[in-house]
Amino acid sequence: MIGRPNVGKSTLLNFLLGRKVAIATEKPQTTRNRIQGIKTYDDAQIIFIDTPGIHEPVNMLGESMVRTARNSMKEIDVVLFVIDPVASIKKDKVILESIKKTGRPVILVINKLDMIKKSELLLIINDYKGLFSFEEIIPVSALQGNGIDILLENIRKYIPFGPKYYPDELFTDQIERFMVAEIIREKIMERTYEEIPYSSAVEILDWNEREDGLILLHANIYVEKEGQKGIIIGRKGKMLKMIGTVARKDIESLLDTKVFLELSVKVRKGWRDNKIFLNELGYL
Repeated sequence: MIGRPNVGKSTLLNFLLGRKVAIATEKPQTTRNRIQGIKTYDDAQIIFIDTPGIHEPVNMLGESMVRTARNSMKEIDVVLFVIDPVASIKKDKVILESIKKTGRPVILVINKLDMIKKSELLLIINDYKGLFSFEEIIPVSALQGNGIDILLENIRKYIPFGPKYYPDELFTDQIERFMVAEIIREKIMERTYEEIPYSSAVEILDWNEREDGLILLHANIYVEKEGQKGIIIGRKGKMLKMIGTVARKDIESLLDTKVFLELSVKVRKGWRDNKIFLNELGYL
């Protein structure tokens, strides 16, 4: 799944799988890592790779995100090129040049169908038809579920015969520790603005499971400036408490057990350009 930031790739992945495996917010560049989702049928298994949005990077983290997206195209059988129909076509042309080099079948997925009129859709289809010979062009709404079944049927036409790589019950290859950190980061992104969502990172420090099933978690939230730290903590700690409360509910749903979540906020100046720290967080 390739496309620019904020075209709805993660929301689409979650709907395709019927469960949440990737965090999704209205803000661009939410996805920082390669996320694999697994959909298993009686006679087939599709492995979806959600990638960071391709954009012009301004720091080492951004460079890593774009590199991850481009490298993921080397390992696939089918490309889902996801676009936003209300955005400019110019930047999609650049991404399409990289997609062409894969030599793989390409399905154009026009997401956010609910945001445009039918007459506009026909014009968009014609515009993109002139750029590349897509195997299929499928309009969908990842929010409302329109076109999802059609998309899945068409994907199955292009996946090759091969072994089943994962057991039936597995829906992602992501470890729980990573998914918990992502849930916390999602809640930060949903509740903060301007530079703070992009200057924040989350690291799980402690994970202890008690005999009664309760999981004790301690996570660090990293930001780049003291002012950002103050905003995330909030007046009398209200913002941090809110982030912790909503994150805990999602974490408990994911882990299917009670969770005690402790959050700390630390300042790590320039962490997005710190190679060693980016490596520690799993971004390199």
